[in-house]
Amino acid sequence: MSVFSNRHGEMRQAAEQSAVLEKARRRLSSALDLLEAAVNRRREGDRQRGELEAQIQAFGTDRSRLAGELDHARANISSLEATNREVAQRLDQAVDTIRAVLEAQER
Repeated sequence: MSVFSNRHGEMRQAAEQSAVLEKARRRLSSALDLLEAAVNRRREGDRQRGELEAQIQAFGTDRSRLAGELDHARANISSLEATNREVAQRLDQAVDTIRAVLEAQER
């Protein structure tokens, strides 16, 4: 009976070891799944960061272009204002000249 007991003990020990190994395999599999999910999240974050960096660079380029256009528009406004003042002065002179001519004819 001791051979039978010994054999039975060995089988039970092998079954317990198998159960321990299966539990370890499941834990390892779960850990690998978590790791894969973390890697995927990181990749997605890196991709989104790259897209944001590209947008920021595009915004910077647009800002520079718009700043140049604004400077040009301000220069045009200044030129137009100066031209407007000059035209207004000439119109005032022309009106004064016409009045003077009309007044001279009335006399």
